[in-house]
Amino acid sequence: MLHIYYHRDFDGMCAAALLAAALEECDLEQELTWSGVNFDRTLNWDTFGIGKRFALVDFHFHPRADYWFDHHPTTFLNENFEKQYRANSRQRFDPEAQSCPPIILKHAEEEWNWKPSDRDRFLELCQWSDIIDSASFHSAKQALFGTEPALRIARALTCAPDFHFHDRVVYLLRHQSLLEVSCDEEIDRCFRRAEGNRDKALEAFPRTMLERTEFAMLADLRSKRIRRERFAPFYLYPELHYVVTLIPTRAGVHITAASNPWNRPAQGPHLGELMKRYGGGGHQGVGGVNPPDNPTAEAWAREIFEAIRSTS
Repeated sequence: MLHIYYHRDFDGMCAAALLAAALEECDLEQELTWSGVNFDRTLNWDTFGIGKRFALVDFHFHPRADYWFDHHPTTFLNENFEKQYRANSRQRFDPEAQSCPPIILKHAEEEWNWKPSDRDRFLELCQWSDIIDSASFHSAKQALFGTEPALRIARALTCAPDFHFHDRVVYLLRHQSLLEVSCDEEIDRCFRRAEGNRDKALEAFPRTMLERTEFAMLADLRSKRIRRERFAPFYLYPELHYVVTLIPTRAGVHITAASNPWNRPAQGPHLGELMKRYGGGGHQGVGGVNPPDNPTAEAWAREIFEAIRSTS
């Protein structure tokens, strides 16, 4: 039995589906289960996964993982972990990749001689995972209002009723095309609810601002009456370079720092490295962290905002 842990977002879920397909079709593993993780799990990283065989995709490196694939430059939580990493037949790290699924597809074909019968379907999965995870949308309008199958699925995730929903989507992505998955009754229902939430979020967002400079903003979206929309600040305020937001999660509270994909600053901090100081991670243009409680979250968000605005 192998358990696949995946980062609980579109990129991570596609990575889990692709890895499951490759392992099964290459006869490397036959009994697979999976579940999502988020940055709060790194608070007990030393004891993570004890007593079971597991894989990690689109998430921090762990020396006990039987399989591991990631693209985040901040993947190594300490220097000792980085020293333990060795590229081999069961793990690969590519910080230049836009998302995790293409790493797994390439690795499985090169190292395991995988010849997927429906390769075109997995290529489409990789293409959209790259677009969504790197925010390579044509515009903020496409990011918010796009109706392509992958975007419908990604938006539906924002209305997931529970974590089992994500695990079910991984199963669907493992076996079906993006179009078929997007037409699933439960996913379509969540997508339509998410459309309404998006419209409410755009209307409410201006009231969430705590502080704003010419190019940076700090916003608090922890109220249960406020819907969160990742690209709302850049759609409403296209002149912004950065936004730092406090958002609620089932695990507590999350801080996200992001640069504007359509108005990137010429220079600025590596947001993933900035978040790594607090136990989180990410990329040059986006990073996140899960503080242990609300007072800590408020203090960290303020510190992160001050660090960002001093460079913008």
